[in-house]
Amino acid sequence: MGKEIGSDGFTAEDFAGFSQRLELETQHARDAYANGEFASVGVVAGFELEAWLIDEHFFPVPRNVSFLERMDSPLVVPELSMFNVEINGTPQELRATALSQLESELTATWQQCRRVAADLGASIIAIGTLPTLRERDLSLASMSPFKRYAALNEQILRMRGGRPLALDIAGIDRISLTHADVMLEAATTSFQVHLQTPASEVARTYNASLILSAPLLALAANSPFLFGRALWHETRIPLFEQTVACCEPGHAEHTRVTFGSGYLGSDPTECFAENLSSYPVLLPFNEPGPVHSYAHLRLHNGTIWRWNRLLIGFDRDAVPHLRVEQRVMPAGPSVIDMMANAAFYYGAVRMLARQAIAPEAQLPFAVACDNFYRAARYGLEAQLQWSNGRRENVAELLLRELLPLAREGLVELGLASADIERYVEVLSERLRSRQNGAAWQLAHYAKYQDFFRLTADYLDHQSRLTPVHEWPI
Repeated sequence: MGKEIGSDGFTAEDFAGFSQRLELETQHARDAYANGEFASVGVVAGFELEAWLIDEHFFPVPRNVSFLERMDSPLVVPELSMFNVEINGTPQELRATALSQLESELTATWQQCRRVAADLGASIIAIGTLPTLRERDLSLASMSPFKRYAALNEQILRMRGGRPLALDIAGIDRISLTHADVMLEAATTSFQVHLQTPASEVARTYNASLILSAPLLALAANSPFLFGRALWHETRIPLFEQTVACCEPGHAEHTRVTFGSGYLGSDPTECFAENLSSYPVLLPFNEPGPVHSYAHLRLHNGTIWRWNRLLIGFDRDAVPHLRVEQRVMPAGPSVIDMMANAAFYYGAVRMLARQAIAPEAQLPFAVACDNFYRAARYGLEAQLQWSNGRRENVAELLLRELLPLAREGLVELGLASADIERYVEVLSERLRSRQNGAAWQLAHYAKYQDFFRLTADYLDHQSRLTPVHEWPI
């Protein structure tokens, strides 16, 4: 959900004071990196999963306050809307059985969430965008009661001069509408994975993560519908990019949800300098504390939603670390699918980041960006350009080159062989069948023309914990 803030009203002095601290902390981060003060050991994995609460009619139900009270778990926290929650995984050193441990913990948390939701007369579902969602569900009346969210809405609308947010997505069908507030963002739920590496490896890891975004998104796509219309295989991408647009179209430097402006150089903290120079402050909550706590830098960074985002965190002994947050994957379809996607990412990014010739030297950033939007639009049918300069089907590229690369990376990390084989087999079968979550949803709707049956069947299959390539239509 991001860090809660202590105020919902800001003055010019708040903005000035925050900006001053932000500048100091940004420079401190750059100096700290140059002086080797960020953690230089450890490869650590974690995740965040956003999910929906729905009623017996499969519509969103705003009950996360009572749901969270009954869950009483530090791993399950609020999200923007009262019909969304976020489930976190306990970070694990990426070796041995780390991935199956993360999966076991998520499965246990998920089953407990299902029981608590049932006690409230609801269900919980992990899906990128809910097929039965109506625009009227996305109102300020459904916003979670936290100052951060109210202030975010207020500040985005202030920067837009009070103009409503415009949504225009052309895909299989087309949708065009305006919305009065930021609550459209609540329609985009994701499975975000984190990867902490030694500071010296972060820039290469970040760049590899950018390059992998397209095939990873094609592999995981699960959001083809919005308000009754089929749009992109991962409609969540253009939807999120347009829901928090702060300025008029054409102000690309201020796009808050973005694929980015380029690869990182040798110093990964360049991205924090870009945050300072290119993005106006949205939430100027001034927090007391030392410069090296990076409180203002981290809050500002949390209001810029790059699809791959660099984060500063702290280890248990208070040593600062850098980690990549890979944000492109949607929630769902099943726990095993999501963990297999994470396994692919961790293994493939490891190998790409360590290639003798950096892949970012062979694939221009503009091509990686174009690949990303092609994957979002067409899923496993997308044609991508890879380092050989040729366009090819992404599913074939994954099967031939990237999935074996991911397996190699998981072996190099020292992951348990049984885990590696299990996750790779799930991905292989998904690619052979060409049935990811988006393909299953589109085929189901084509057959039955019924979003309620689609959601009911999806929920039933998800509850059985079976991978999506085994789901019947």
